Amino acid sequence: MEGLKNKGFDPETIASYRKRVMSAGRNYVLDADDEQSEEYAHFYFVGVYEGREVIYDAVIYTLRLQHESELFEIAEHRAAQHFPEYKKITYDEDEDGNLENLDSLEEEIGLFMAEVIMELEEEESIKVSEHVDQDVHVEFGISLDVGLHVEQVTPEVISKFIRDFNDDALSLDENLYSFQTEDQEAE
Repeated sequence: MEGLKNKGFDPETIASYRKRVMSAGRNYVLDADDEQSEEYAHFYFVGVYEGREVIYDAVIYTLRLQHESELFEIAEHRAAQHFPEYKKITYDEDEDGNLENLDSLEEEIGLFMAEVIMELEEEESIKVSEHVDQDVHVEFGISLDVGLHVEQVTPEVISKFIRDFNDDALSLDENLYSFQTEDQEAE
């Protein structure tokens, strides 16, 4: 039986997570191995799938973060097409922890990518909307990939999402959104 191979469906594993969730004082537990931020969280919660209890392995992020990520992916792709010798830019630190200077090719690629991103933002080429993508073909539980139109991913946002998801009362905003980089300098 496929569900028994997946420990996320195992009653003992679920009971263990329930205990961890209760001791955390919320309806979820954060993934301690993943770096959380104001715009991103990785967490686990107990829910039901096709009439059976399961542990959901979820990531939730802001639409702004998703938008920035998609802009960067397109810029990287275009840079790889434009520069035959393209290599992903890596930022190395010196012994004092300061970032080392990029070589001239890396600088040129970085500037090219920044221009692509600015152009895409101006044209509002990339639009994102709220979504919940579910993947049942994972090793542990059921995976959820969640994008919400919120300023920050707070404990309240996470808890409300879980309540709405588990109560089958989740209502997603289908509007498409495009964002501008916040730290643009005034000209």
